[in-house]
Amino acid sequence: MTEHPTSFDRPSTGGDPTDPRGALLRTPVPPDTSGPALPAQGRTGRTPTAAGAGSPGTFEHAQPGAEQAAEPDAHRPRPVSEGVPVQPDGGQPAGARSGDVPPADTAPGDVAAGAVPPGEVAPGGGPAGPVRPGSGEPAGVAGRPGEAPEPDRRTGQPTAPGRPTPMRRDGDRLRFVGAATRRIARGMDLDEIVMGLCRATVPTFADAILVYLREPLPVGDERPTGPLVLRLRRTDRIPAERDTEGGFAPVPQPEPTELETVGAELCEVRPGSALAEVLRGVRPVFTDTPAARAALPELLGEERDFPLPDGRRAILAPLRGRRRVIGAALFLRGPERIAFETDDLLVAAQLATHSALGIDKAVLYGREAYIADELQRTMLPENLPRCTGVRLASRYLPAAETARVGGDWYDAIPLPGSRVALVVGDVMGHSMTSAAIMGQLRTTAQTLAGLDLPPQEVLHHLDEQAQRLGTDRMATCLYAVYDPVTHRITVANAGHPPPVLLHLGGHAEVLRVPAGAPIGVGGVDFEAVELDAPAGATLLLYTDGLVESRLRDVWTGIEQLRERLAATAQLTGPDHPPPLEALCDEVLDMLGPGDRDDDIALLAARFDGIAPSDVAYWFLEPEDAAPGKARRLARRALARWGMEDLTDSVELLVSEVVTNAVRYASKPVTLRLLRTDVLRCEVGDDVPQLPRLRQARATDEGGRGLYLVNRLARRWGATRLSTGKVVWFELNRG
Repeated sequence: MTEHPTSFDRPSTGGDPTDPRGALLRTPVPPDTSGPALPAQGRTGRTPTAAGAGSPGTFEHAQPGAEQAAEPDAHRPRPVSEGVPVQPDGGQPAGARSGDVPPADTAPGDVAAGAVPPGEVAPGGGPAGPVRPGSGEPAGVAGRPGEAPEPDRRTGQPTAPGRPTPMRRDGDRLRFVGAATRRIARGMDLDEIVMGLCRATVPTFADAILVYLREPLPVGDERPTGPLVLRLRRTDRIPAERDTEGGFAPVPQPEPTELETVGAELCEVRPGSALAEVLRGVRPVFTDTPAARAALPELLGEERDFPLPDGRRAILAPLRGRRRVIGAALFLRGPERIAFETDDLLVAAQLATHSALGIDKAVLYGREAYIADELQRTMLPENLPRCTGVRLASRYLPAAETARVGGDWYDAIPLPGSRVALVVGDVMGHSMTSAAIMGQLRTTAQTLAGLDLPPQEVLHHLDEQAQRLGTDRMATCLYAVYDPVTHRITVANAGHPPPVLLHLGGHAEVLRVPAGAPIGVGGVDFEAVELDAPAGATLLLYTDGLVESRLRDVWTGIEQLRERLAATAQLTGPDHPPPLEALCDEVLDMLGPGDRDDDIALLAARFDGIAPSDVAYWFLEPEDAAPGKARRLARRALARWGMEDLTDSVELLVSEVVTNAVRYASKPVTLRLLRTDVLRCEVGDDVPQLPRLRQARATDEGGRGLYLVNRLARRWGATRLSTGKVVWFELNRG
């Protein structure tokens, strides 16, 4: 089945391309062959006549007047389009040019202009003869004296001479519906489906179309609340930029017609109204019926002043999804075009059904895509934390625009002692299930990091969690802990690609970390290594989607990544590391057109560290003199750093926190001061119970220390360690 054009982009041969008022499809003009024509044998074995000459194999559906015999050098008249019926008064059909068809007053003995005189043979091999009035065909072919016209195959009634048979018009409608439904089905979202309906309808089936959709559109089994409101989603009409020579050229915009002015933006369907009854009926109707005639002003706007189409020049088709009416489509024809026929209601019903089902599926698909996007967005950190001594940047790219969910994740988790945990992982697959498993593993990793477990222990517990989720839940993960005070990093790997460390001088190296087995295998041991993390270096953690694709293996991609980092660092010089955000963008630029087979997670960490001169660290014995000693040590450190203005606040808060630690500790208490952009104080002991802020009563002797810390400190918190806990607070400098 051939899809015919449904717009003015490529006009059909055999009719006026500038006239949209013709049939749905037009019959092409047979080629003009020179010389005597050879007899052809059709499917029925009959010798072709003038009506079928030059078109072998098409005799069964040949139409009267489909071909006009003409002299070789004479002007060939343009045939009438098949779908344009001859007007009842015998005049020229709508859409035909002057000279295409002999005038109605031609006498039976006259010869039309360009016709072959009687007794001669036409170039196509058919007999020539006088032209029958009003038909444009030789009288010797159809309409011979004493011969009855060909009957209608459906009704058995004679067909009017010069009018296409119903069988032919039904075939045209079927071809049009097939092409239109294919065009509608190509749309993936709501706008594409509605645009496909409009482009397929105008101008082939109607001069204008108005598409109304429910506002808001219900999704799936949702039961809409509130009144039924229709919003005009789109309206299309025949373009006005047409000339009369078969080409297309801009012309001055004409005055608006009634087909251009109809249509209100919003329409509320009142219960029991005429419009509500028509929509409840589901079937398309002509607007010449009383019910539909009363529904049109309600749909188009009662306050607007415009003439409504007369007769059967408008079809109102409800758009019904799987469970309810979701809109309506109004097909309009102008007064210069033939009115709709009864069979056109079937065409409108098919267009409305396919469009409504497509819209329903598009809404469901849009909701699923929205849920997937929201799930993926909430699974990944919205903002990276600001950690002491390290700067962070990240990127995430989905596998494709149509599959925006995946199992890749990254995370940065602040730890006690100004440390930070850097995590990157990859669950196999990029689906909703992978994203859900990724979210559970990421939550587990955050919980384990809060317990300050070693990296290898964190991976061991993640492996156990993956086995509890299912036997086929596999993932890779890399867990690293950076300490800005010692300038060291501890890394453990579970089947993940190794990280790349870019030094300040521009040298990039792939860190040698034991690969380990993926998470979910079970029964394996993980090993951690401790490496130097010099100030100014950049650690890059990534997933395999960045370095592995169908065009290259993973180790080739890792080497290309290392070379790309080294080349980028050379641009900024040996003393200045490249900016983190620009470095991430430069890394992603290494991906080629065929390298996006998987989603990508990227985490870059720039190690600034904390200088030893900005750190003060002491051990205090758990005795009554410890708070006083802590105040003296803090005062000396602040004087050395030139921060005497914070002395009173620091002494008060340090005294309260150390007093609470000494009361319950059995081992030495640690006190550490860190000078960065803020002043941070950390007090550690061997008691795992975390202090809680409470409101002390008037008769209580204690319980006011944390209240003072909460009021005076910029931030404060308590973190449980494997050996006890750490209570910390921060004060603004200056």
